[in-house]
Amino acid sequence: MISAIEVRGNQRIEAATVRSYMLVQPGDPYDADRVDRSLRTLFGTGLFKDATITRNGSTLIVQVVENPSVNRVAFEGNRKVSDDVLQAAIQLRPRAVFTPQVAQADRQTMLDLYARRGRFGTQIEPKIIQLDQNRVDVVFEIKESDAALVSRVSFVGNTAFSDSKLKEIVGTREQAWYRFLSDSDTYQPERMNFDRELLRRYYQRHGYADAEVTGASAELSPSRDSFFVTYTINEGPLYHIGKVDVTSSVRNLDASRLRDRSDVDPGEVYDGDAIERSAQAIQDEANLRGFPFVEVTPKLVRHADSKIIDVTFEIADGPRGYVERIDITGNTRTQDRVIRREMRIAEGDAFNATLVRRSRQRIQDLGYFSSVNIANSQGSEADKVLLNTQVVERATGEVSLGGGFSTDAGALADISLRERNILGTGIDARIGTQIAQKSSQIDLSVTDPQFLDRNLTAGFDLFAVRRNLLDYSGYEERRYGGAIRIGYEFNEHLRQTWSYSLIRRNVFNIDPNASIYIKDQAGVSVLSQISQTIAYDRRDSRLEPRSGWITRFGTDFAGLGGDVSYVRLKLDGAYYIPLEQYLGDQNYVIAIQGTVGTLQPTGGKDERIIDRFFLGGDNLRGFATAGAGPRDISTKDSLGGRTMWTQSTEFRFPLPVPDELGLLGRTFVDIGSLSGSSSGANVADDGSPRVGVGVGISWRSPMGLINIDLAQAVVKKSYDETQVFRFGFGTRF
Repeated sequence: MISAIEVRGNQRIEAATVRSYMLVQPGDPYDADRVDRSLRTLFGTGLFKDATITRNGSTLIVQVVENPSVNRVAFEGNRKVSDDVLQAAIQLRPRAVFTPQVAQADRQTMLDLYARRGRFGTQIEPKIIQLDQNRVDVVFEIKESDAALVSRVSFVGNTAFSDSKLKEIVGTREQAWYRFLSDSDTYQPERMNFDRELLRRYYQRHGYADAEVTGASAELSPSRDSFFVTYTINEGPLYHIGKVDVTSSVRNLDASRLRDRSDVDPGEVYDGDAIERSAQAIQDEANLRGFPFVEVTPKLVRHADSKIIDVTFEIADGPRGYVERIDITGNTRTQDRVIRREMRIAEGDAFNATLVRRSRQRIQDLGYFSSVNIANSQGSEADKVLLNTQVVERATGEVSLGGGFSTDAGALADISLRERNILGTGIDARIGTQIAQKSSQIDLSVTDPQFLDRNLTAGFDLFAVRRNLLDYSGYEERRYGGAIRIGYEFNEHLRQTWSYSLIRRNVFNIDPNASIYIKDQAGVSVLSQISQTIAYDRRDSRLEPRSGWITRFGTDFAGLGGDVSYVRLKLDGAYYIPLEQYLGDQNYVIAIQGTVGTLQPTGGKDERIIDRFFLGGDNLRGFATAGAGPRDISTKDSLGGRTMWTQSTEFRFPLPVPDELGLLGRTFVDIGSLSGSSSGANVADDGSPRVGVGVGISWRSPMGLINIDLAQAVVKKSYDETQVFRFGFGTRF
């Protein structure tokens, strides 16, 4: 019989804690097997470096040697991975129990972390520094290796597409000097798995419905400083689309009325993405027609002998559900109402996947969150759905410094302070200044995208601008003023904005040799103007559109007070034609753009030259800024005009360089006309069309967007001013 358990050697750990690990207790009969298992349990806790159990009469004596506690964890030699990243990955912490096993496990964890970053030759050794009171400092000595880059990417089994083409599809790239700002040439197993899916989808888009990427392997070179990556592909046959049909088993839903929502046509090369898009478009249209619970499933029937795939979009009733509750989590700063007002679906509505996707996109477009996810789960009843909206906040404040050069403004520098989500309310405020050789300005802008939590965008602007137009029209101009704005949406694509502007303009420093028509403009004038713009936007992207169209109609009414009175109308639009289906790259795009504008004085007052339209530069390449249109031929000063139209056709294409360089080519034809200046001696006012043709390059550089154009004015007048080279540069850092 065990009468007592005596614990010896313990310093930090209570004797009662040690006894709690024992499988025998006072009053139990002595059992050698249970004592042995108690000893193993003590070692299994990781608290003890050594432990023994002996018997002194009826007393068990437990002698322990505690593992030391960790005083400090440090890293030496790490430059490519920060201390914070390493500390977050390992188990050892100050005041934790130290064991050699945990130290070795942490060493392996860090080696794996370096390996994921391509640094396979990294060496790590844990060093233990003994301290008093049974404490230790743990120092991981790290000798970092260079990243093992991918020296070769190759493909096996591909006949339809060349190695060079498939290399553009995968994210893993071969090492090159210009990839110093990217890690795409660093070997990453996770990226290779994603590459397999990219390749499969690429083949699916181009007719190879049976294509499989059966393998992706990486071989480390003997020197351990580079990898050879190989993808094995089974292409299968090329398929074309056979019959295309839309069927419906939903009552009162006519499938024939949804046929035009499909992008898939007989005779085309099979495109898996187009089939998915078409199924989604048909379902979206059915949802909008009042059938929120339908599901669209594309059914494919392969005919292996003829290499034809028949496609049937089957519309059927899906499970019915209603939104019971919308939960929002993760918004530690942004107010709930800012997120909820972007939701296109409300509690109590029928669950509609189309509106849920649109809600997610609108929340993402706010720019306040790095990620947005809306997941649905079972509610309190079978037909109830909970929408769980999970967001991850991102920084919305920015201080930006900029510098650059443009043909119009010359060398420039700017600084701005902006907060796009003040106090989580969604209000956007910006103050900035720009100083350039030919212009400078300071401005303050505040915008509330949902004023009073309604479908209203409201804001105001204050600004001061100086422009040096001596090279174009022989004068300088200062503007001081402000504007108030309000806008609203009719629907997802149609929007209207109204504004009122009050601006003080001063034309000064007129060249002594300037036109008399310019000299007549000298002095101060006040502009009081109401403006409106209505826009219908069906582009696929506002930043880099590749398909769709947009049209805008704007009107300016000046004369509610002030010194000038006129009506100015402007209509512009753009249409984008994607050529990916024919040329295999989404960067092949035709952009057709046009503008028509007219200005008519009212109230018996003449307009000012600074209120007129000007032609040349950005709106008519091949001509200098304000280089085409009415001009005083005795002084060569541009006088502007009352009626203008422009049209531009541009073909955009990728250049034969790696995609990550961000280079795109352009060829263009610009046409424009400007007329309606003041009549008088020495004034040339010929409204016949001018034409410029040229080529250009756009570079999305790490320092900003750079545009270079070479253009030739092929139809012009003798007094027009031309410009062959045009350069624009801007940056943010």
